[in-house]
Amino acid sequence: MRNQPIFAILPPNDEDVRALAERLRNDAPGFEVEVAEDDEAVRDLVARADAAFGWVPPEALPAARNLRWLQSPFAAPFPGYYYQGLIEHPVVVTNARGIYSDHIAHHILMFMLALSRGLPYWMEAQRHRRWDQQARRRGYINIVGSTVLINGVGGIGAETARLCAALGARVVGIDPRPEHDCPAEVHSPSALDDLLPAADFVVTTAPHTPESELMWNADRFRRMKPSAYFINIGRGMTARLDDLTAALTEGEIAGAGLDVFEIEPLPAEHPLWTLENVLLTPHVAVADAADVAERRYALLADNARRFLAGEPLRNAVDKARWY
Repeated sequence: MRNQPIFAILPPNDEDVRALAERLRNDAPGFEVEVAEDDEAVRDLVARADAAFGWVPPEALPAARNLRWLQSPFAAPFPGYYYQGLIEHPVVVTNARGIYSDHIAHHILMFMLALSRGLPYWMEAQRHRRWDQQARRRGYINIVGSTVLINGVGGIGAETARLCAALGARVVGIDPRPEHDCPAEVHSPSALDDLLPAADFVVTTAPHTPESELMWNADRFRRMKPSAYFINIGRGMTARLDDLTAALTEGEIAGAGLDVFEIEPLPAEHPLWTLENVLLTPHVAVADAADVAERRYALLADNARRFLAGEPLRNAVDKARWY
């Protein structure tokens, strides 16, 4: 008979698994911490584990009869992380939402300020050593007095709302499950289409879910004003690239700031690379944030202590909705 519950560290995750295991043994000594260092070891360990960090593949799940808690390393994990078997399994899944909020909000503000001030045009002139005070070819939008619509006011959206409000913007939020205090006027998703025409900036931080997949399409871009900017920092599969490209090239919207894409990596021949009213970053909003790994571990360790104490876990997920 086992004396301690087993905590399994499973691939894939981006941690140093041996160091992670050693830290957790020290910080949650009530667990017996074991590491599955390759896919072959996963099934055996999952069959014995009470809790886990990482991902349980579909072929290993039937053996997971003791598994009661699964900590995802991600806020919005890769497509396929949630599947029907996992949704129906009694395991409680928790995620890493909240650990990136400030970093990603800053990336959003970078896009907003650069696009509204015409930075791509000034940089183009600089590259050609051209002193051109008329280089900007899109109208300037002052964030003060502008309307910022944020689709998804979770941790990232709420922090973005706070920063935008501090700059003097009116902030409107869309969220089916608002959980955060923020200065946005929060509406249900059913109000999105009615609110789009008034927005100067449309920021989407939403995860990829069955409801959000390709929700940004030709119809929604047509509802935006021609002077508005679209910023996607959530998940690429929420926006149809062909429709966005058409909206940008046909002048239906003024520009875009994109960190995530329907297809990643974005193909080198894709026209978005060369549009003068688009700023692209290659899914790096938190890539250089040195403190994210420590924040992820702090959340994991806190939930481990909560699990051992029989307390509610932080960041529990509605598995059917993927977040």
